[in-house]
Amino acid sequence: MAIRPTSSTSGPQGQATATESSGVIGAVVIGIVIGALGRLVPPGRQRISVLWTIGIGIVAALVGTGIAADLGVAGTEGFDWIEWLIQIGLAAAGVTALERAKAHS
Repeated sequence: MAIRPTSSTSGPQGQATATESSGVIGAVVIGIVIGALGRLVPPGRQRISVLWTIGIGIVAALVGTGIAADLGVAGTEGFDWIEWLIQIGLAAAGVTALERAKAHS
């Protein structure tokens, strides 16, 4: 499961359609999973909050999807293992970077 851009059509009077709402919910759910997996990669305990982990996961999922699309591996048949590995690697890098930034401040 990867984040895919959806069309930006609006419902009546500028309201978001179900596709847009499910896209946001999907991004959050995928962000939670990617953030949690990315948090497991670096050794030791990370002293960052769950909200930071989710935020890093969402950003990693979005950026990872873009990188996978640029590399031509985002639209493969079956499960997108390469895309997931890119996203998890970015999340792990984000968790590590934030942990180091917090340790030095």
